[in-house]
Amino acid sequence: MQITAQEREKLEALCKKFRRKLIDVLHAKQTGHPGGSLSVCEILVSLYFHQARLNPKDPRDPARDRIVLSKGHAAPMLYLALAEKGFFPYEEIDTLRDFETRLQGHPSTKDTPGVELSTGPLGLGLSASVGMALGLRLDGSGARVFTILGDGELNEGTVWEGAMSAVKFKADNLTAILDWNGVQLDGTTADIMPTGDIGAKFAAFGWNCIPCDGHDLSALCAAYDEAASVKGVPSIILARTVKGKGVSFMEGKNTWHGSPIGDADYQTAIAELA
Repeated sequence: MQITAQEREKLEALCKKFRRKLIDVLHAKQTGHPGGSLSVCEILVSLYFHQARLNPKDPRDPARDRIVLSKGHAAPMLYLALAEKGFFPYEEIDTLRDFETRLQGHPSTKDTPGVELSTGPLGLGLSASVGMALGLRLDGSGARVFTILGDGELNEGTVWEGAMSAVKFKADNLTAILDWNGVQLDGTTADIMPTGDIGAKFAAFGWNCIPCDGHDLSALCAAYDEAASVKGVPSIILARTVKGKGVSFMEGKNTWHGSPIGDADYQTAIAELA
């Protein structure tokens, strides 16, 4: 579905709102993952508010599209999208990581409406999504599965087992989106475990690969359309992003993978996101 200039403007405003609220909440809680949440913002916003067919009044609607956040540490940004979409009250965002909250540090499908898969240990999402996609096909459903991976997550062998299976079973109703920010917990992905040409690797497995600017909402929406048009093989959108996007001192820094936000940094971040 091609995005109009007016639609893009609305989505950009949502991204700005979410980034500010994310910094507010993570500063108040002194816990959470700012860097990877900020990098995945446009991906989640474009999926939840433009691309995916969802019914917040019936979170288990069989006809819904499935969105799996395999990089589960970016849960705060996921919760912002779910709350804005109407899966639970927006005010509940302020209970992030509280005792007995539904908004745990990583997504829980048992507790949180709209969460399709409990994720935290990296590497789970793609294989589970292959199963979801094949199950939908067996049911004759036209629903699609969208799976968001982190590039540090590609260190996990289960990702590549899922990649092989998706091609073997021709899961063309599955679209993976790689939040390709080049940074993971302990450093850059190039330093921790070099993956080389990621596109060439997925292509060698048989995937349709779509390079994309992961902060360009129009480009993301066009990539989803391209993925849906390809038959017989799954697609992966290689979305180039910036860890900590929008906050200058966080951008590209592994130290902001999960660091608490101090008062001075909070003031600087909020000023930049004004």
